[in-house]
Amino acid sequence: MRHIIRLSYDGSAFCGWQIQNNARTVQGELENALGTLLGTPVQVVGAGRTDSEVNAVNYIAHFDMPDSVSINAEQLCYKLNAILPREMAVAEVSAASEDFHARFDARMREYHYFIHFRKDPFCEKYSYRMRYPLDMDKMNEAAAHLLGEHDFSCFEKVGGNNATSICTITEAGWSTYTPTHAGLLGAPCKEGEYIVFKVRANRFLRNMVRAIVGSLIEVGRGKKDPAWIAELIEKGSRSDAGSSVPGKALFFTGAEY
Repeated sequence: MRHIIRLSYDGSAFCGWQIQNNARTVQGELENALGTLLGTPVQVVGAGRTDSEVNAVNYIAHFDMPDSVSINAEQLCYKLNAILPREMAVAEVSAASEDFHARFDARMREYHYFIHFRKDPFCEKYSYRMRYPLDMDKMNEAAAHLLGEHDFSCFEKVGGNNATSICTITEAGWSTYTPTHAGLLGAPCKEGEYIVFKVRANRFLRNMVRAIVGSLIEVGRGKKDPAWIAELIEKGSRSDAGSSVPGKALFFTGAEY
């Protein structure tokens, strides 16, 4: 019977989601844990590939429970958390229809990218520190050019094997936020010292969000005009766009089905 797993993971411990030879991955750890508990090899399919160091909250995956195994979803969730590494946590295991597919049935996926401007020991692991100011208004003006259906090959990692580079972005923008240690514990924090980029699309290409953020930073620094993003999408290549930002500050934050 097909089951859905909802989990979160700290990407700093893994070389991405997808299983690889001689590398620690989220998919590999999950398949090993399920295989141990169910007594048979199990293949897990995820909502999408995340790169090395990229984190996830409410990530969705599915697997097929062997008919010979008798264990309910609640017990399986408990036992998975008992043997999975501390960088992974399963929030829920639930039964699904036999034709459910974590990757192909997802209609929308969402990512957040975090940036901070002051030295902050509580953000270093999961946020990208900027040592120069950024014009958030111009970055949002530039981000508006991302909306809609476009060929986003200019933001795709060279060598990607996607059948198409066309995606539809429905939301893209920057906003300020107050981190928990500032709002709850009273750590020093000024308006605008912590910002986050949120983007939603029906699908994403390999390295796409990190390349988009890197390009928007070029605009925020005043090196490029906001309209440059539209030019990139229309006729640019990956070498024309901005550099990819570090994966540690990127979070997969959900999928809609």
